[in-house]
Amino acid sequence: MIYNLKEKQFLPISLDEAWAFFSCPNNLEKLTPPDIGFEIINNHSDSMHEGQIISYRIQLLPLVKIHWVTEITTVVDKKSFIDNQLIGPYKLWHHQHRFEEVEGGVMMEDLVHYAVPFGIFGKIAHVLFVKAKLKSIFNYRREATDKLFSS
Repeated sequence: MIYNLKEKQFLPISLDEAWAFFSCPNNLEKLTPPDIGFEIINNHSDSMHEGQIISYRIQLLPLVKIHWVTEITTVVDKKSFIDNQLIGPYKLWHHQHRFEEVEGGVMMEDLVHYAVPFGIFGKIAHVLFVKAKLKSIFNYRREATDKLFSS
């Protein structure tokens, strides 16, 4: 089963500022809850490009760190980019990031399509904790973004 997560957030900054921040993979750690233990392993660029491979380490469970590898598959300058999981905890991870200039700032939208592995056990895990964990990660990101860009 493929699940969807959609988030929208208004940013009181220019499109140039939003793009510069969110298209820099090195800023991901600032937007990720500390309990995830997020660590970029191999990024050598402050900007993204199509075909870029980024490796991370994340804390899946206490004392269990896993390797997560994503590829930036599409970049439309100052409009959108897409990252897809190549290796990681999901059976499918397709994350679209969109930016639209609006009055007073930027509307940022995330659309994630994801699937959990392990068949029926994955479906149960999704109901019990995966869905809530993803929501909490995006809530943390919303709060962190608000703090970073509040006037």
